Amino acid sequence: MKNSFLLTAFSFILFVQFSFAQSAVDDEITLIQSSFGMDKKLIIEGYMDLPESLSDGFWSIYQAYEEDRKEISRERIKIINDYLTAYDQIGEEEADQLAKRTLSNDLALSKLHSSYYKKFKKATSALYAAKFLQIDTYIHNTIRNAMQQELPFIDEN
Repeated sequence: MKNSFLLTAFSFILFVQFSFAQSAVDDEITLIQSSFGMDKKLIIEGYMDLPESLSDGFWSIYQAYEEDRKEISRERIKIINDYLTAYDQIGEEEADQLAKRTLSNDLALSKLHSSYYKKFKKATSALYAAKFLQIDTYIHNTIRNAMQQELPFIDEN
């Protein structure tokens, strides 16, 4: 399970890195999210192993969750793109703005998880809601960690 996910995540990351070189960032983000969304749903489906009686309710909420999450992810990619565009010339003001945007983005994802945990729990159970939160957090952390390894540090030559 983890090996197939990692392959998918790293493919996604390579695609993201290629996309930063393109001029139409919004179009690229949409393409990335569409492609990754299908792979992610397959990973979630395999991990959750929902009984048929809970499946419809879960997937309905999942679809709404993904729509909300896409906006947060879109902003995260824009933050990274802005950083990559200017990392070698970041001053106090730019560093402050990027840090604040990143912290705000992290908070938005945490709030989204909290809000949807309650919805998933109501539609399924605490166990299935926790399973979803666990795999979704794992996916986000894996992608973020891999991307972080590829990003240059401020003032790194």
